[in-house]
Amino acid sequence: MSPRTQAGTGTGPRTRTRTRTRDADAMAVTAFVLGLVGLLVMNLLLGPVAVVLGALALYRRTTRPGRARLAIALGITDVLVLVCLVTADGTWSWSLT
Repeated sequence: MSPRTQAGTGTGPRTRTRTRTRDADAMAVTAFVLGLVGLLVMNLLLGPVAVVLGALALYRRTTRPGRARLAIALGITDVLVLVCLVTADGTWSWSLT
């Protein structure tokens, strides 16, 4: 394809880069939200998912690297909270009684 054809169809390098950046930004935000929710429920599942999505967002050069790093930290914290719960209470969930 010639450069003129690529510009007309919207599949040029700029479009791919813009789409990839949007995907990485969405991954960073999603990882952050999953990390926050994971502090309260489903630590075992949401913590590692937040870590993986945050790392992928950083790898794909997100424009929100702070949010991606915070998501990784929250994911690790989710797993640590789970370890503390299991160690202290012998349970895999929060308990108010």
